[in-house]
Amino acid sequence: MTEISPELQEKLDAATFRRLVSHLQNRPDVQNIDLMILADFCRNCLGDWQREAAEAEGVSMTKDEARERVYGMPYSEWKSKHQKEATPEQMAAFEARGKDKA
Repeated sequence: MTEISPELQEKLDAATFRRLVSHLQNRPDVQNIDLMILADFCRNCLGDWQREAAEAEGVSMTKDEARERVYGMPYSEWKSKHQKEATPEQMAAFEARGKDKA
């Protein structure tokens, strides 16, 4: 494996994050609840992680600002355009996911 400097690794990580965010912005059909069920994180989690990273660097960022960076628009707008009501099956899967973790 090629040796990668910490600086290059940081650039690669940042590019990967941008690609993930772009992919999720282009897939509004993928609901947050589905992401939570399958991966235990969603767009809101990414926004929270972005805000926490900013604050760790001394940059103030609100939850709404962080979410807008992830969603590509205000969260309320994304919700009204793309978020669907969770089905009973999705809610059951969401609730059951915690039972599988030990």
